[in-house]
Amino acid sequence: MNEGLGNNNALGCCGEGSCDDCRLRLSPRAEEEKRAIDARLNKIIGQLNGIKRMVDQDRYCGEVLIQLSAAANSIKSVANLILEGHLRSCVTQNIKQDNLSVLDELMELIKRFQ
Repeated sequence: MNEGLGNNNALGCCGEGSCDDCRLRLSPRAEEEKRAIDARLNKIIGQLNGIKRMVDQDRYCGEVLIQLSAAANSIKSVANLILEGHLRSCVTQNIKQDNLSVLDELMELIKRFQ
């Protein structure tokens, strides 16, 4: 094991790049950004729980579909928030380091969210 890195990182991995934890790519976020994402995700969880209750209560299909559409829009909003952060941090850093393969990754991400 690399004594310089040891087991001191947040994931507790080997520090040598040979375990699954070492291969994880991380995107450190500001606390304010994390709170905003967390609040939106909690709202979505609440929406989905409400939709589940509606289905359990045999509510009218149209009402359920309207709520599903609202939840889908909420998910898209969170995805856009994270994508914006990705562009401003990860993508920008990679381009500055002449790692243009990040553009291919970005194109694939954009295609997924269309």
